[in-house]
Amino acid sequence: MTQQNSISRRRFVQTTAASSLALAGIGLARPTRAQSTKPNIVFILADDLGYADVSCYGQRDYTTPNVDRLAIEGLKFTQAYSNSASCSPTRTALITGRYQYRLPVGLEEPIIAASSPKDIGLPPTHPTLPSLLKKAGYGTALVGKWHLGFLPDFSPLKSGYDHFLGIFGGAADYFNHGADALRYGANASQLHEQEVPVERHGYMTNLLGDRAVQTVEG
Repeated sequence: MTQQNSISRRRFVQTTAASSLALAGIGLARPTRAQSTKPNIVFILADDLGYADVSCYGQRDYTTPNVDRLAIEGLKFTQAYSNSASCSPTRTALITGRYQYRLPVGLEEPIIAASSPKDIGLPPTHPTLPSLLKKAGYGTALVGKWHLGFLPDFSPLKSGYDHFLGIFGGAADYFNHGADALRYGANASQLHEQEVPVERHGYMTNLLGDRAVQTVEG
């Protein structure tokens, strides 16, 4: 997506219809002589969004005009199918470009810090979309949900992202995402900046939306 106009946090959240636990992978091209040939990239993955949950794909109980506008101005894929309807395997496939079950992390669902094997996670040595973008001169950021392994061995920063604000686990409370957010153990549902637990008071969707907009606008 080429960045042409500044956008508000509200418009970003409404347009993407991303939940508070969405993964927003952002690649911003660093200034070079070939800048005009490198578009900025914003990739959005919404958790628990079904095929017919937006009106441009058939939802009739409510409308999603901003998502519909993206569909009208872009492309719709009507014959694409997920070979895994679970969280971490889906993320594994998208970030590596591989059939997720070729990696141990793609076989584990859910990945829970308190019970999953400690060596389960996306290997830092494995090529990823963000790591390849970095080699091509992009700055990369992940805003939202990681859920591909826990510290100290796994993290977005170890797999190609320059910046991270979000959670390491599978879910977080909209309001209680500070030091007391231990529902999944090992503070996996606590908000982190980079690899450090942080306290950020506010509604999770707003916190992530604000950071995503700040990242896009640079």
